[in-house]
Parts: sequence; C-alpha cells; structure tokens
Amino acid sequence: MIKQLSVALLSLSALHTLAEIPNDPIAGGIISLPVESTNAVTLNDKPVLTTVIDGQRYAVIGVPLKAEGTLTLEIDGKEQSHILEDFAYEEQHIEIKNKRKVNPQKNDMDRIGREYNQMTPVYTSFSADLTPDWNQMILPTTGPYSSAFGLKRFFNGQARNPHSGIDIAAPEGKDIVAPAGGTVVLTGDFFFNGKSVFIDHGQGLISMMCHMSRVDVKEGDVIKQGDLLGAVGKTGRATGPHLHWTVSLNNARVNPKLLLREDQPQ
Repeated sequence: MIKQLSVALLSLSALHTLAEIPNDPIAGGIISLPVESTNAVTLNDKPVLTTVIDGQRYAVIGVPLKAEGTLTLEIDGKEQSHILEDFAYEEQHIEIKNKRKVNPQKNDMDRIGREYNQMTPVYTSFSADLTPDWNQMILPTTGPYSSAFGLKRFFNGQARNPHSGIDIAAPEGKDIVAPAGGTVVLTGDFFFNGKSVFIDHGQGLISMMCHMSRVDVKEGDVIKQGDLLGAVGKTGRATGPHLHWTVSLNNARVNPKLLLREDQPQ
C-alpha cells in the first residue's frame, strides 16, 4: 500500500492541457490529484512529479504493479483514500532455452545483486532541475507490440514478476531513440536486461531500454527526444530481437502507453 502523500518544500511544474492528464487508478496506472499548495508534493517523504494546468496544480503519481485495494494518501495535510479499480492482466508463458536465465547460479545471483544495487538508486532518484515532457513521449522504435505491460509471466512454467514494460518486436540493428529528453544516468550489460540504457527525464520519471545490440550513448549525456540511443538486439533474457521499454514514475513501473503522444500507435 502507498501511504503519506504530503506537501514538502520543492516546486517544479510543466504546462499541459487538462485532456492530457492520465488518470488510470489501477495497478501499474497513474493517478492525478489536484493540489492546492504551491509547495512540492511528497510521497512517503519523497517528492513526486507535479504539473500546472490552467492555474490548477496536480500531483501525478505512479501506482505500483503489485498495489491492490485502497491507496491512502495525504495531500495538503488531508488524508485521501483512493480505491483502485480491479484489472486482471493476462498471463504469458515463455520457454527459455538458457536455463540459467530462469534459475540463476550462485555467481549469477551475485552479479544480479550488484546490478540491482546499480539500478535501484536510478529508480528512486528525483531530479528537480529537469522538467519532463512527461506525457508527450514517442515510441523508442517501431514495430508491433509483442508483449503487453503487466502480463503475469511464467518462465518454463515458473511464476515470475509481472511484465514491467512493453515489448516492441523489431529486427536486430534497428534504431532505438529517446522517447523524451533527459540525461543518460546508467548504461550496462545486465544479466536479465542485456545491454541497457537508463534515462532520467526529471522529477522521478525514468525510462529503461533493454536487450539492445549496441549502446551509442554514455552516462552523463544530455539528450533530446528522438536522439539515437543504440540498436535493437536480443541480449540478456530474450527469446528473439525486440526492445523492452520500462517507464518508472516515483519508483513505480507504469504503463508507457499512458505517457505517449496522441499521434503514437496505441
């Protein structure tokens, strides 16, 4: 359960139209709430993304994929309860030939732990100096959606965490571009995710591109929407070439489609 949405001492905003605010109160969705204070908004003592529309300020909050029941929030000093709508994500069963990608060995687990320690600070970060185009993203590559967000996944019959992004089927070597501007904060070749790029778009909004065949950017690069990041591949735990794109908002993995520009394929 998410608790404690309250006012702190930090303020950033972006201008959008009211119709553009996503409000999908399900696990893996986004909740948008009006905020009366001009101070920043925090969730569990950490700031969250805010935006101003026609003079009204809103907090934009990612709902964790494993959330259920009621979210109890505190905003502007007042407690609010928000009932999450029931939504049954479909199941996906995948056969992985490399058994170590399903049941890692001891040395693999050590590596996975080190990589987790690299990724966690990225997901929990909040860059107040970056103002994201948070709901004006473009697709990082083109192709059919091959795995939907939120799928209950089974690898070789074993239950695993829900699918925390969307998969786009594309040929190996096809360009991958930045879905929005930001700063490259982490790159690497990870056990499960393969060659990957993490982009900090600002205010706790993070993108991760996985399974790449090559990475053309480096940590610290400041990029614009549409800039080349690398190419589609099948590195890490992948059964074929595709791009896995994860979007995280306040350390909650949310459906990237909620943040796409209206002209992007849904």
